[in-house]
Amino acid sequence: MYAQFGYQRSPWRTHSCVPRRVSTRRLCALRRRAPLLLVLALASLFAACSPAPPARKTIAIITPSHDNPFFKAEADAAAARAGELGYLTTVNSHDDDAHRQDELIDVAVANRASAIVLDNAGADATVAALRKAKAAGIPCFLIDREINATGVAVAQIVSNNYQGAQLGGQEFVRLMGEKGSYLELLGRESDNNAQIRTRGFHDVIDRYPGLILAGQQSANWSQTEGFQKMETMIQAHHGVKGVIAGNDTMALGARAALEAAGLDKVIVVGFDGSPDAIAAVGRGALEATVLQPASVIARLAVEEVHKFLTTGATGAPEKQSIDCELVTPANAAEFGLFGRK
Repeated sequence: MYAQFGYQRSPWRTHSCVPRRVSTRRLCALRRRAPLLLVLALASLFAACSPAPPARKTIAIITPSHDNPFFKAEADAAAARAGELGYLTTVNSHDDDAHRQDELIDVAVANRASAIVLDNAGADATVAALRKAKAAGIPCFLIDREINATGVAVAQIVSNNYQGAQLGGQEFVRLMGEKGSYLELLGRESDNNAQIRTRGFHDVIDRYPGLILAGQQSANWSQTEGFQKMETMIQAHHGVKGVIAGNDTMALGARAALEAAGLDKVIVVGFDGSPDAIAAVGRGALEATVLQPASVIARLAVEEVHKFLTTGATGAPEKQSIDCELVTPANAAEFGLFGRK
């Protein structure tokens, strides 16, 4: 029966059948190669099933709310520079909510982002999330706001808030004629920048005994709160001569409240150099603001991301500060989107 179909009994096993044309030597060779062939087959199978690595690396950009033109400008500048350097980007806002920020960083880690560029939601609240990203091998680059830790982020690039606040304080003293009562609007209390700016203001203003701080409240960087807090303070403190604010949105809110109360002559100085504030300085609605170069800082952060990913180092210290500029009616036309034209 075996001969009928071209087979002969196997010399190795009584009941095995092998083709006549397959020699003993060749069959042994095939048996020796079987494990290697199996490994190669499994490798091909796993390669086909595994997700392919992204063709382009992705940078996750996370900032506070884009309703604030400062944060929108830095997010747009970072995304634009990343695109120029060949990266994909995701752009999201944590709205100054540390829990939301943690979720966005978790998403970046899960999606295997190559780096994170972050304007953070709290000097203390951010540290644990950044440590998690670092442990996952994702380098983080902070812009605008520092955290209360070093060695967690690759870079912390911020405006020189103290230097800028001193510029604003000096101009405020000059505009006030070194005397008179004034009000101050503070930024978000959890933000290091709010503390640094008020310290810079007062290290200048407090040297003049003729300048009296009549009231001080936090408006949390908000134009709406700036209006509301100023409305309340001017009812309690009559005859104020000036207002100094930790950012432009609060300063613009304060100006609106002052105008609504018929106090058009009160001096108002802000901080940030937003396009709306610069326009207000140009037309005399604000007396001055301090421009911090948000767009410059955001682009620099992305350039350092690129250098770090391609060489393993930025070539710069972790903490870096960029000087601010004073904007007055005399030079307002020279400035554009958080930088000189």
